[in-house]
Amino acid sequence: MKTTPNSMEARDLAAVFHPATNLKQLRQTGPAYFERGEGIFVYDSTGRDFIEGVAGLWCASLGHGVEEIADAAREAMLDYSFSHLFGGRTHKSAIELAEKLKELAPVPMGKVFFGCSGSDANDTQVKLLRYYNNALGRPKKKKIIARERAYHGVTVASGSLTGLPKFHALFDLPMEGIIRVPAPYPYRDAQAGETDAEYAKRLGDDLEETILREGPETIAGFIAEPVMGVGGVLIPPKGYFERVRAICDKYDIILIDDEVICGFWRTGKCFGAESTGMKPDTITAAKALSSAYAPISAVMVPDRIYDALIEPSGELGSFAHGFTYSGHPVSCAVALKTLELYERWDIAAQVADVGPYFQKKLAGFADHPLVGEARGIGLVGALEFVADKKTKESFGGAGGAAIDRACREEGLILRPLGDTIAFCPPLIITRDEIDELFARFSRALEKAAPALTNG
Repeated sequence: MKTTPNSMEARDLAAVFHPATNLKQLRQTGPAYFERGEGIFVYDSTGRDFIEGVAGLWCASLGHGVEEIADAAREAMLDYSFSHLFGGRTHKSAIELAEKLKELAPVPMGKVFFGCSGSDANDTQVKLLRYYNNALGRPKKKKIIARERAYHGVTVASGSLTGLPKFHALFDLPMEGIIRVPAPYPYRDAQAGETDAEYAKRLGDDLEETILREGPETIAGFIAEPVMGVGGVLIPPKGYFERVRAICDKYDIILIDDEVICGFWRTGKCFGAESTGMKPDTITAAKALSSAYAPISAVMVPDRIYDALIEPSGELGSFAHGFTYSGHPVSCAVALKTLELYERWDIAAQVADVGPYFQKKLAGFADHPLVGEARGIGLVGALEFVADKKTKESFGGAGGAAIDRACREEGLILRPLGDTIAFCPPLIITRDEIDELFARFSRALEKAAPALTNG
């Protein structure tokens, strides 16, 4: 790595502690410095453009530089730069955003609790289940079932829900009370000749057996992404969430829907739950809620959960959970404008139009000798790379890393997830831009393939 002493890259290395980064490798390669964004593109200091093929971190759904969102933020800052929601204090944008989210929710919801990120929202979900069951006089009903390969965040609680080992190593996670069950991963785990219905039943049977083994009286919740993102863009078989719902009902278990990646038309519906047959009890939302223009998250809960918290909070003097920036007026205003633009720009119709085109282009790589599976829904998808298509032998992460490097050289930013490459472009992407995205990817794959093929 070569940097001049006062370059932005050198200054970054001297001062910035990067999250989710190989810190050793960073010292060798230096950071990737970008100066601005416009639409689906970001630009480095030389003016070279890169397609944001994964919408930042699955979040910049309306792309960069939307003036109406910037104007909404500026107006909110000038009007009422800060307020909190502690002690019953409130303000207009928090009220209106909560009302709008209740209107959009795929199942009836009673109240909306605001935070800053998907991680803190799922942390809130864990604390709510504990408080709720204590309030109902069920102190043993605290365990939460989460799936292998799940990603729910990185706080102590949400990081424990996450089912990816690297998020646990050296952090002494997961905490106690997290139970793990298999993820729906048809490419790797469905048996030969097994139908979707049979696979869904087998996963459901495993879930029920786990509940019975642990004791239903100890299980408070089951958390799931409608489509698993960081775990590899894994799409559940038909009937899976219907089976999960029936099991949760049978044993009085709260079904938590983590919509942080799937929410707001990513899968073709407003919520991923609507695309996958999921009927949740509570919902976590973040990321595309504000198109990532401002940090904000939301936890939606039904009245039956909220109502159970009222009396205990009276006895204790407070429901003692919340954040300084819960319901921040600027973030709420930005989220409201984002939701308005989704409707005014008819993003639902946009995804319905370009989504099938995107999926067709993605599926066109399925016959490549290094591609084990192409999978996706709406405007999210993945290609899983293998060393051997018959045995499904992986590259141990080397395949994804090599292809990612080649993509950067071709001006394309995607998300390597081991040997799976994820695609999640801004929802505003056009057909011509989809063509350009896959043209750059095709060149990158052609560049990386010889080294992978020859070992």
